[in-house]
Amino acid sequence: MSLPRCLALALAAGLLALPAAPADASPKTLKRSIENLTQGPVDTVTAPVTAVWAIYNNMRSIGDSTAVRIFYPLPGFAWNTMVNAGAGVLRTVTGVMEFVPGIVLLPFETDLDPLFDPPYAAPSIVNWENGYYDLKVMNDYTTAG
Repeated sequence: MSLPRCLALALAAGLLALPAAPADASPKTLKRSIENLTQGPVDTVTAPVTAVWAIYNNMRSIGDSTAVRIFYPLPGFAWNTMVNAGAGVLRTVTGVMEFVPGIVLLPFETDLDPLFDPPYAAPSIVNWENGYYDLKVMNDYTTAG
């Protein structure tokens, strides 16, 4: 009897059956990976909008001098745009890096800690949490705490 046929018969007989996933399996790592994979590029593309939003909020909430209010916005816009775009790329890369561990850990109750957690601490323009696919984009990574 050939090896593939033996394996097929053993599988059919239940000898090589895979264990079922426990009831408390956690999709948290895979969910975070998919969110980062799909929302990281949005953060990157919308970085100029987020930079303007962050500068506007900071100018209104921080008591800076008149000179700072006059001279900061232009270089601040360039800096904030680069930081937010770079963080969006990093968010996408960590989504890629967490995807395979997310699949491997799916049947278990353990999760991987976030490789890049500023998206969850940063203020954002769009933040809609529903438990299935949490939408948190246009993050201001320059004020992430």
